[in-house]
This record gives sequence, structure tokens and C-alpha cells, in this order.
Amino acid sequence: MDRQDILKVRNQDLQSSKLTESEYQKIMIFFANVIQSLGESLKMRQQVIATATVYFKRFYAKHSLKSVDPFLLAPTSLFLASKVEEFGVISNNRIIGTCQSVLKSKFSFAYPQEYQYKINQVLECEFLLLEVMVRRRDSMVTGSVCSVVVAGLQIACVIHKRDFKGWFAELNVDMDKISEITRQILALYDLWQNYDEKQEILAILNKMPKTKVSSRPSSQPNEAQLQQQS
Repeated sequence: MDRQDILKVRNQDLQSSKLTESEYQKIMIFFANVIQSLGESLKMRQQVIATATVYFKRFYAKHSLKSVDPFLLAPTSLFLASKVEEFGVISNNRIIGTCQSVLKSKFSFAYPQEYQYKINQVLECEFLLLEVMVRRRDSMVTGSVCSVVVAGLQIACVIHKRDFKGWFAELNVDMDKISEITRQILALYDLWQNYDEKQEILAILNKMPKTKVSSRPSSQPNEAQLQQQS
């Protein structure tokens, strides 16, 4: 998916919920923090946590926030990533118990109620997430990852006052695209600097589009149904 495709999906959420672009980004930051805390509590390697975060963001790059509750997708992403990265088996009770304890101890300012999901829902959501990831893998462009790396190098060179213009000129990359990625990275850092999560996130989450599916087991849609919802 290119940026226009991503914005098309995102704009559906922004228009239906009155979220701003910055508030949407703050939601993504918040759930990245949730995934990080869950992973640390489960003693996972950082590679597993990073993979889970990528899965989470890729899912919502293609589907609306209302398609699956992010509070369900966050532990599901970790559950799947632990298998893909061959971290080891995480017991069903442990993943749910960790969600309950971490949300209560570290994120009660944003999630004051008891964790509502059961392992059956995590397992069903895992099949959905896996289906989305398999379909996306066929269409993913490795060059997009390289572009982010080059943009990061460009920022580092500016910060450390290193002149690598000649080296960048020899790369077989679209420098206009690199410049756009650089602007996005800098905008995200600017957002982080002015973001008080504990003070802001609850009001933002209350504006977030709510899932249409029930919280009962066997209620999670497949990807075809998600496409119809979008």
C-alpha cells in the first residue's frame, strides 16, 4: 500500500469519529506503548515486541480502528509475533493474565475497567491477523523498508553534521520519497515532545471508532467481512 491508500483508510476513521490526524497518531503511540509493556512483562525479546508493533500498525494501515478493538489486537499481535520469531510458547492463561495486570497497573488512566477479552477471542483474532499478514506479504515492497532506513541515515547525518551527499546521490532510491519519509519522522518526534499521554489519551480513546462486532467468542469477522465494513 502506498501513502494514498493508507490515508484513504485512515480518513474514514477521522471523518466518522472527528479524530484529528495528530490524535490518530497518539492512538498508535499509545498502543505501541501497551505492546511494549506487555512484551516486557512477558520477558520477550525486543525483536518480538518490534514485530508485534509492526503487525499492529500494518493491520490498521489496511483496516479501520472499528474493525477490531485495538485492546484485543495488541495482545494478539504479541501472541502471533512470539510464534513467528520462535520465542517459545506463551500459555493462554498467561497472555490474558498479563493483559489484566499490565492494563490495571500501568494504563488504568486509559483503561479503568477489567480486561474484557478471553483467550478464545485472542485465538480467533490471531487467525484474522495472520490472514491479513499473509495477504500483505505478497504485496509488500522491500524498498519501502530501505527508504525508511535511508531517511533515518539522512537525519543522523544532519544531526551529526556529516556530509554524505555524494553517497546519497549514488543510491538507487527516490530522494523525493526519502524527503517525504524524513518529514513524517520529524513530525512524529515533534508530536512526541508535546504529548502528555496520561492527560490526553482517555479523551482521545473515547472519540475512537468503536468496533461493530460483539465481544462474544466466534464474533470476529474474516478479512472479506472486514473489507465490506471498510
